[in-house]
Amino acid sequence: MGDLLLVRHGETEWSVSGQHTSWTDLPLTAHGEEQAKSLAPLLSGRTFSLALTSPLHRAIRTAELAGIAGAGPEADLHEWDYGAYEGVTTVDIHRTHPTWDLWTDGVPPGPQGHPGESPEEIGRRADRVLARVDTALTQGDVVLVAHAHFLRVLTARRLGLPPAEGRLFQLATGTVSRLSSEHERPVIAEWNVRA
Repeated sequence: MGDLLLVRHGETEWSVSGQHTSWTDLPLTAHGEEQAKSLAPLLSGRTFSLALTSPLHRAIRTAELAGIAGAGPEADLHEWDYGAYEGVTTVDIHRTHPTWDLWTDGVPPGPQGHPGESPEEIGRRADRVLARVDTALTQGDVVLVAHAHFLRVLTARRLGLPPAEGRLFQLATGTVSRLSSEHERPVIAEWNVRA
């Protein structure tokens, strides 16, 4: 059984400012590009039976700069749809909704085509991704390049936890994390690793 490597894309302008970023397809900052390049040594020497990226440019570019060859886009790796909270910081949301919590409350609907998603909806997407990678893991390592909140939910689901427990796994930009197994149970082998 191979390992499941999770790569969070490099820094963007909004990851620095703390603005919720789902469908807004921001490019990596210069620092974000350097972060992505610095991941190459952490991934070199591995052969991936499957390499997938979010369809958003920041994830695709991170995969390219990190040297992940042949990565294909996977729609289900898209970041949490933040609905009406797209581009808004948690600090700003708390000014009008002081008890709001993404992990328990989800988000209100946004513009057409962006209804927002609940933790359970993200969990279902994560489960679909995990079902897709299960077969590939029998052939070797798998790498996914995506976004913080989505990868946190995916980690929770891989470990058998409810989607909202993704709140337990802080994930920085430009990092690699590795989910493995011990005694045939999924475990976190490495988390938030930088070069």
